[in-house]
Amino acid sequence: MDAGIAFGRVLRRLREKAGLTQEQLGFEAELRRTYVSILELGQQQPSLTTILKISSALGCSPGRLLDMVSEEISSKKVEGSSRK
Repeated sequence: MDAGIAFGRVLRRLREKAGLTQEQLGFEAELRRTYVSILELGQQQPSLTTILKISSALGCSPGRLLDMVSEEISSKKVEGSSRK
């Protein structure tokens, strides 16, 4: 799985778990709502600065956020290989 897609899936999951809209997350992270949407769709990968802003806004460490992305990528690899 593409890292951008995995990041987007994790971001959406965490945002929804926090009860935030894209607009609210954007406000908290000092990002535009449209950029949050682009990230969630996996159309663009975030910079380190963006990862730091998002993790702070979601109340999670940047390391945990990236661990979750890595887990998302790994889980899709396992699912894909089990289908063969």
